[in-house]
Amino acid sequence: MTFRQFEASSKAEGFDEVLERRWPAHSTQQTHTHPFDVKALVVDGQLWLTVGKSTRHLRAGDDFELARNVEHSERYGVEGATYWVARRNPKGA
Repeated sequence: MTFRQFEASSKAEGFDEVLERRWPAHSTQQTHTHPFDVKALVVDGQLWLTVGKSTRHLRAGDDFELARNVEHSERYGVEGATYWVARRNPKGA
């Protein structure tokens, strides 16, 4: 899948913002939330996504979704990670 295909598919599903995120090696994002729904596809590297007491190890080709306001944390591997992310912002935001 190309970025353009991911973007078109995401917009057809009602996501209104699509971008590429790159995270450096060994970086972390402490527990936080987002004011939007997320659908993402990992395209390079690896990360560990923790939601509640569950942690997923994600690699290139894996995808994940998060509803808005869900607490989660992220930890990136030795190569960092790149993923494409689609965001569905609340109406009027």
